[in-house]
Amino acid sequence: MIFPVTLIDLAGFVALLLWGAHMVQSGVQRTFGPRLRAILGNALKGRLRAFLAGMGVTALLQSSTATGLMAAGFAAGGFVELAPALAVMLGANVGTTLIVQAFSFDVAAASPALIFVGVLMFRRGSGPRTHDLGRVYIGFGLMLLALHQLLGLMTPYEDAPSLRILLGSVSAAPLLAALLAAGLTWAIHSSVAVVLVIMSLASKGVVSPDAAFALVLGANLGAAINPVLEGPSGNDPAAKRLPVGNLITRAGGVAACLALLHPIGRLLISFEPDNARAVADFHTLFNLATAVAFLPLLTSYAALLRRLLPTRLDPADPSRPLYLDPAARETPIVALGAAAREALRLVDALEAMVQGARDALVEGDRKQIADARRLDSVLDRLNAAIKSYLAAIDPDELSEADHRKLHEILTFTTNIEQAGDVVDRNLLPHASKRLKRGLVFTKEGEEELAALMDRLVLNLRTAATVFMTEDPRGARLLAEEKAAFRDAEATATHAHFERMRAGRLDAIEVSALYLDLLRDIKLANSHIVAAAAYPVLERCGELLPSRIATNGR
Repeated sequence: MIFPVTLIDLAGFVALLLWGAHMVQSGVQRTFGPRLRAILGNALKGRLRAFLAGMGVTALLQSSTATGLMAAGFAAGGFVELAPALAVMLGANVGTTLIVQAFSFDVAAASPALIFVGVLMFRRGSGPRTHDLGRVYIGFGLMLLALHQLLGLMTPYEDAPSLRILLGSVSAAPLLAALLAAGLTWAIHSSVAVVLVIMSLASKGVVSPDAAFALVLGANLGAAINPVLEGPSGNDPAAKRLPVGNLITRAGGVAACLALLHPIGRLLISFEPDNARAVADFHTLFNLATAVAFLPLLTSYAALLRRLLPTRLDPADPSRPLYLDPAARETPIVALGAAAREALRLVDALEAMVQGARDALVEGDRKQIADARRLDSVLDRLNAAIKSYLAAIDPDELSEADHRKLHEILTFTTNIEQAGDVVDRNLLPHASKRLKRGLVFTKEGEEELAALMDRLVLNLRTAATVFMTEDPRGARLLAEEKAAFRDAEATATHAHFERMRAGRLDAIEVSALYLDLLRDIKLANSHIVAAAAYPVLERCGELLPSRIATNGR
């Protein structure tokens, strides 16, 4: 066969292998994504449980990167200590070896059946779960087919002298072999695919067992490089602790195994004469040995990482996104979680704006007006960043529940940003006008405004809670606040006119300003209610389509 054609075939079969792995991962994420994330979150309370959870979740997802992003999200948010998160990564590294173990057996004959069943489920499935499981079956079938084709492609070159010389030089330099495999794994973002290709080379005798083991070590090292380079962005070194810690454990294990490669290889071949099976066993044993070596040391190791990568003490730009990791967009459930966490920062900024407007209105603090206005640009930038981030997620990778969650995040951020616009364009100019002209409210009027502003802050905090928990009870309580604010406005307006009749106001300008403030506070509250309460109530069937009475009622 012509060599350039062979290279094209090789690239095509590797691409098919990668696409099959992608279909398995996306199908599992759509079917079990939220459940897997919950399992992982509950397991992050002990090192052994975290290790087992990381191994199981990764075995299903076939992506240690996806598992690592989930763990990194928990760690970055302060929901879990670094040591259990590192244990998850050790388990994830072992989990990636399980599919290699399965494919090391002669199971290529199952490929047509898997693809046939998968297509039937994908095309004829009545529900989204059946549809997504069909993707999983198709993905496994494609992976088996690609591996079978790779084995066939290697057969004519078993005894090619030029290839023997090239790979012989690699076999004589295990470090070079490891670096080549690390670079290849980094380039194609899949250690599973690289190890499967190495298995096919070893099964045909194209590479010696020692060379194959060195290449496997490189594949493990390359898989740990991507999260470091493409992980959390920003200037805070603490965000890199988990991926850097995982890379160091892998590099330590690779260095130790390279030093003992020949005796380990001889021992393994004596137990397993099948080269392909020997490669799979070596891959699994390497990750198990690394986990056994580092699990007892994780507490001290985590402390060392905290010293080497301390949290940046400089105040961060509040408008800079902290959680919108670009690498997480490949894993929709993680990306949506990151966007939801970023959305909660909008609540913090809006609360500071409302508090500033309150202090400016009630206490006459001029400095609060400028500080609150600066926060509006923070809201605008964060909202724009969240929208751009969500728009970059492939809609074909989203399940029905994922699409609903994406819509709810957009609804939440849009309404919070609009509430901020009400504060910036209405409440703060009113406060500035009052101070410039020396307008004075009555004592009762000031108390009413302060009470409504305090209630607005409480409703904002409730909205954040409802957004996180999606609790219908909290949503109902928050929705009732809209009527409460309407009644409060009516009561305050009536009391205000009563004071006017009693001659307790000297200026009509004060009256107009007071009533404008009441309406604007009520409008800001309406956006807060719409941000969190309405999506939950609509999903529960408790939201009326219209308040307008129909004919005949």
